[in-house]
Amino acid sequence: MTNRDRIPTDGGTSLTHNPFAKLSTEGLSISSEPVSGTNTSRESVPASRASGEPVATKPKKNRGRVDILRQTAGRGGKTVTVVKNFVGIGLAEKEKLAKAMQRACGTGGTVKDGQIEIQGDKREEVARILTEANFRPVFAGG
Repeated sequence: MTNRDRIPTDGGTSLTHNPFAKLSTEGLSISSEPVSGTNTSRESVPASRASGEPVATKPKKNRGRVDILRQTAGRGGKTVTVVKNFVGIGLAEKEKLAKAMQRACGTGGTVKDGQIEIQGDKREEVARILTEANFRPVFAGG
């Protein structure tokens, strides 16, 4: 390797090109708001909120009743919380709900035969997550 092949690291003349030199700030507004890691520009705010008008919120859509059961039969005496009777959601959304339940409960679980199974008696935590997802959880069975 010769000296010609090496890239200078002393900040020589090859590093003086500024790719932003020809850009203009004409037409840009100067904001007095501090810039943080989040997007705080007014452009991302809907026009109704930017003008100070109240934003009409949509009422939460009820996604239907789901049953929460506690089962031990056929599981070697282990208790499992089962959520079933979902209407109108696919396997991907059930798996997403199951992951959220597993994280909240700190246990394992699965989606099997169209129903979500969470290890242990975690009916209260599961009901809270389903309520947040706009379902109407109902405790069924014992």
